Amino acid sequence: MNALFHVRRRIAAAGLVPRTILARITLYLWAVVLGLLAASALCGALGGVRLGASLGSWGRGLSFPATLLVLILLFRYVRRHVMWRLRNRLIVTYVFIGVIPVALLLIMFVVAGWFLAGQFATFLATSDLRAELASVASGNNEVAAQIATELRSGASPERAAELLPSSDRLAQDRQRSLSFWYAGREYTLRAGAQHESSAAVPAWILHQLSQDRAGEFHEIVLTSPRHLQLTAVRELNAGAARVIVASSEPVDNALLTRISQGLGTITIFPGNPPIARGGSLAPAQGLLDWSFSFPAQLSVRDWQSGADHYGEFLIAVTTRSSLLYARLGSTLGPLSNYLLIALFVVAAIFAVIELIAAAVGLRLTRTITLSVSELYRATQHVNRGDFSRRIPIRSADQLAALESSFNSMTASLEKLLAEQKEKQRIESELAIAQEVQNQLFPQHVTQLQSLEVYGVCRPARSVSGDYYDFLPLAPEQMAIAVGDISGKGISAALLMATLHSAVRSFLVLHSREVAAQPAMAAAVATRALHGTSVGSSGMLELSPAQWLELLNTHLYQSTPASKYATLFLGEYNGVSRRLTYSNGGHLAPIILSPDGQLQRLEAGGMVVGLFDNMQYEQESVELGRDDIFLAYSDGITEPENEFGEFGEARLIELVREHSALPLARIGEEILAAVTDWIGGAEQPDDMTIVLARGR
Repeated sequence: MNALFHVRRRIAAAGLVPRTILARITLYLWAVVLGLLAASALCGALGGVRLGASLGSWGRGLSFPATLLVLILLFRYVRRHVMWRLRNRLIVTYVFIGVIPVALLLIMFVVAGWFLAGQFATFLATSDLRAELASVASGNNEVAAQIATELRSGASPERAAELLPSSDRLAQDRQRSLSFWYAGREYTLRAGAQHESSAAVPAWILHQLSQDRAGEFHEIVLTSPRHLQLTAVRELNAGAARVIVASSEPVDNALLTRISQGLGTITIFPGNPPIARGGSLAPAQGLLDWSFSFPAQLSVRDWQSGADHYGEFLIAVTTRSSLLYARLGSTLGPLSNYLLIALFVVAAIFAVIELIAAAVGLRLTRTITLSVSELYRATQHVNRGDFSRRIPIRSADQLAALESSFNSMTASLEKLLAEQKEKQRIESELAIAQEVQNQLFPQHVTQLQSLEVYGVCRPARSVSGDYYDFLPLAPEQMAIAVGDISGKGISAALLMATLHSAVRSFLVLHSREVAAQPAMAAAVATRALHGTSVGSSGMLELSPAQWLELLNTHLYQSTPASKYATLFLGEYNGVSRRLTYSNGGHLAPIILSPDGQLQRLEAGGMVVGLFDNMQYEQESVELGRDDIFLAYSDGITEPENEFGEFGEARLIELVREHSALPLARIGEEILAAVTDWIGGAEQPDDMTIVLARGR
């Protein structure tokens, strides 16, 4: 037992004991295969031929999956042990890059050459066949001219038929047959005998002749299931009537033998045997002068019905490359020899380049593997948190640049960690800024008895540069502000906060001035009740135009020259239902009436904060019951897709369509429509909507 244990340990140390389940299955399966083959041989020796044959069949059948399992185990071994080293991987890579593409190119060259050569061979065969058809048509035209001349001179059709045997074109080829139709009768000449019948010309032939200017038709026609002919028909004026002359030549072995000279063999299918076959294949001119066949479709028309049998008949050519090159050389002349020499020279140059590339690739393998090994050991140090590891640089190539980059990377990691912490801090501050900005927008709007208001802003980034506010002035008075800051992001958000605070500050100052003067406050209240305004010095009462002038001066003096804002200010008086407004360069708000009327609020002036000492105009409009006041930023109308901008017209139509809904629902519908219009693209700008409706 101890001896067996030591033997097992030595076998295991040598790696001969299978360690995986797949390896054990493979070992047992091969044991079964070898046992079956041995039993088959033993039974054959002892005379049990049938049993031995059965066991041998089982053994050979199981040898296939057993071999497949061996290949799988071999692949696993190569992948785990051989391919782990980078050098071996690079060698395999060079094989895939350098050898396999060359082999694929050669295969593609052979396939493309076979296809082109086959196309060329079938082109030659069909061209020769068409040339023979043209010869038939030419002879038919000459005979037709002779017959028409005789008939026009007053000769009878029988006399014209007697002249046919003496025709020069018929004498050239006795295989051709000729017929002509005159006055509803057919006169035929075949093999030196004349025949007269009352057969009619097929109707489709008459149609073809009428469509052709020259009154001529020549194609390959099918006269019976296995009989093809080269047929030419010509119609001419013969005096009192028209004469139709037709010549035909059978497509048989003799014809194919004649046109296949110097090409090989030509066969026309379908059929077994084929319809016709002719020609012979010349002996090979060398080891690479292989023979090949290539088929092509043959256009055939049915003689009786005119049906097109294209695709039903094939012409196949069996030839050799030397024969095709000889035909091509007969056209190119001495140039063909120079082309062949040039091809051999290019092939030799490519082979030399391939060998040089393989040698250089193997030479560079060691340099690459050494650098990668150094990088591997250095990454192990970095993985342990040791950023002091540096790689010695021995060359001046890209790998050396990679090593230098690794060295600089370890120095940059600490800086990167610090920057990451700083980025997290900035993101946290942005979140706080967004939360603070959200508080700047109206949180709880006090609705007037005669006016319902709603506003919403969706930022394009974390914070927004759009601005809107609802400012209560009196129980039935409210100021509406809508603005858009130039730019986006943090700078626009800061200017928005500045504008918000300025608007609110002027309102608070105005309120304190009025409260400090009770008599004037009473006058303001009385005139507000009647829909009029109070003019006074100082800040006692601010009209929207004056309000914009003060805001323009404030922003001009407190912001950079490149920063400005568009701002619409409106003061609504619920007693008189009038909205007094001034527009500082903002997109003109719109009042939509239930009867379909539309009014834009455009009175005002330039944008706020761009120029000093600006004057603004103001106007007053009535906001009746169910009239909808709509103000928006350019982030609503300017988003684009492949159909163009969303546009003001689409926005107005959307508000009219949902005018009966609550204002909050109208705002949601608008934002949803703009979002769908943008699609999967990023929101390009802040989107702000302010709605008010008289009630």
